[in-house]
Amino acid sequence: MTALTLSTAGAATLRADALVVGVAKAGKSLVVAPGAEAVDKAFDGRLAAVLETLGASGGEGEATKLPAPAGLKAPVVLAVGLGSAPEEGESYDSETLRRAAGTAARVLSGTKKAAFALPVASAEDAGAIAEGALLGAYSFDALKEQKDGKKPLAEVALLGAKPRDKAHKAAADRALAVAEEINRARDLINMPPNDLYPATFAAAVQAAGKDHGLKVQVLDEKALVKGGFGGILGVGAGSVNPPRLVRVAYTHPKAERTLALIGKGITYDSGGISLKPAGHNETMKCDMSGAAAVFATVVAAARLGLEVNVTGWLALAENMPSGSATRPGDVLRMYGGKTVEVLNTDAEGRLVLADAITKASEEHPDAIVDVATLTGAMVLALGERTFGIMSNDDDYRTAIHEIAGEVGEQSWPMPLPADLRKTMDSPTADMANMGVRMGGGLIAGLFLQEFVGEGITWAHLDIAGPAFHEGAPYGYTPKGGTGSSVRTLVRLAELTAAGEL
Repeated sequence: MTALTLSTAGAATLRADALVVGVAKAGKSLVVAPGAEAVDKAFDGRLAAVLETLGASGGEGEATKLPAPAGLKAPVVLAVGLGSAPEEGESYDSETLRRAAGTAARVLSGTKKAAFALPVASAEDAGAIAEGALLGAYSFDALKEQKDGKKPLAEVALLGAKPRDKAHKAAADRALAVAEEINRARDLINMPPNDLYPATFAAAVQAAGKDHGLKVQVLDEKALVKGGFGGILGVGAGSVNPPRLVRVAYTHPKAERTLALIGKGITYDSGGISLKPAGHNETMKCDMSGAAAVFATVVAAARLGLEVNVTGWLALAENMPSGSATRPGDVLRMYGGKTVEVLNTDAEGRLVLADAITKASEEHPDAIVDVATLTGAMVLALGERTFGIMSNDDDYRTAIHEIAGEVGEQSWPMPLPADLRKTMDSPTADMANMGVRMGGGLIAGLFLQEFVGEGITWAHLDIAGPAFHEGAPYGYTPKGGTGSSVRTLVRLAELTAAGEL
């Protein structure tokens, strides 16, 4: 695990294996960003000129290594692009710094210690750089017997921050907690489904609960049958690995508000009897990304000591075809009594979430937010880097959208058109789990809304696009599980604790 330190040393005097600086575009010129003045001086004021000779442009995502001159303790300088330089009197955007730090940490894999001399104009900047570096240093190699690749960057020394300043120290501590919990979620998402199934996921939550003082309750298949959780049981009916419903709760003695988070936890989704075709099932271990994000958020809230009660509900099941699997045309009696005709067994996430939403509503939280890799339709609508937000409260939907932007996660508010609801009418049950094909992501949201308790504010985050990245790494985003929505949920919990929502 990558260590984080705040250093009072100067960029020229700190002993490290590499020194990270920022460069930016200023018109047609390349300029050295604040924080790297001592490094530029060691290059006799010609750092930008040298980098231009090497082809650097200052564009975001760009990284250029060069040997350090005499006068620097570090043997290597890594210049990362920050994009366009800000106007005079303005500072770099936090997300720009976060991505640049992530790029640097990835490039410096195999390095023991790197000093980051990026622009720090505020405690927020210090936190963004720390967070980006810690996320960028992530690597999943727990199952590799031959670890022939480079090890992740071992230590991040953040320069320009103020270790004795309470705000800077708090920002660094927060960045460490949030980044480590995002990486916890990434680890779970990247685990293969023969290792991570409902029972082992539940066991991981129980272990973390002991470490962080959380109250964990696990409903196994017998308890689910007794409680009448027809949605979760119906989805898990075809698998030899029975389902679980996990409640993991963080409480604070001074809390005045309660936030319920619900995560879809399909540890593998074959589609069930409505089997996914080849080319669509190879990455379906990631269909529990919502549950991983919720779990990570609850632990982060505990580590940060937030004055809000945060209850996570993880609806865990494996969706498999077999002689005991739910069939298209079957009717499930959900928790709470509502009946649902299953027209497509690959629309299973909404079934497990519905049970959990109904159960969570019984505790009358101030708000419910569910998180799920729910629909391919949302990916078609918003692409692979943006999650959709739906809510029964427009102001709450707007607030979550703004929070996501604040923490650097791409999102977009989506509607819940009432006219689509009737397309889920069923002649044999209270409703079907499918409606018309067009607007499928919105129909999924409308389905979930049916199970929210009366008077409870609710939002639905469809993270199907950004939850699992199949392309080349970029910024602080790795290949594989990303931990999408954790930063948004943690910030939501902070603002709920502050009484701002």
